[in-house]
Amino acid sequence: MPISLRRSARRFVLDANALFGFFEGRRLVAEKMRHLLGEALRQDLPLLISAVTWGEVFYIAWQRHGERNAREAEARVVRMPIAVIPVDRERATRAGALKQKHGLGYADALAAELAIEQGAWLVTADPEFSKVGKGLLLYPLPRHEK
Repeated sequence: MPISLRRSARRFVLDANALFGFFEGRRLVAEKMRHLLGEALRQDLPLLISAVTWGEVFYIAWQRHGERNAREAEARVVRMPIAVIPVDRERATRAGALKQKHGLGYADALAAELAIEQGAWLVTADPEFSKVGKGLLLYPLPRHEK
């Protein structure tokens, strides 16, 4: 795809609950995620996830469903159009500032920072992100009641 078209395409950053909803088969979340994954393939423009957010998905999958399930989730993510973005000092510092200013959890602050830095939509069911304000574009998912 020409670079000019890729730049105009919408980018998306995944919060942990987007992958949980998909992997756990929560119907409305899974439908939205299938759509986003299909568009990512069609446009050759992967969805993004912070390495720390991926770590959160992995350890919670292990905690809730066991190591085997967590490893299977990892194998699935590797085959999906999802790019895991590393965290360097500058990104960690910007995320720390978001955490301090808006009272987000640190993994959430990293997801928000990545979305802001990329000019991307944050795919989430977490209403806490609305505290960040207009600088953060939200692609809302249905909340999951535990």
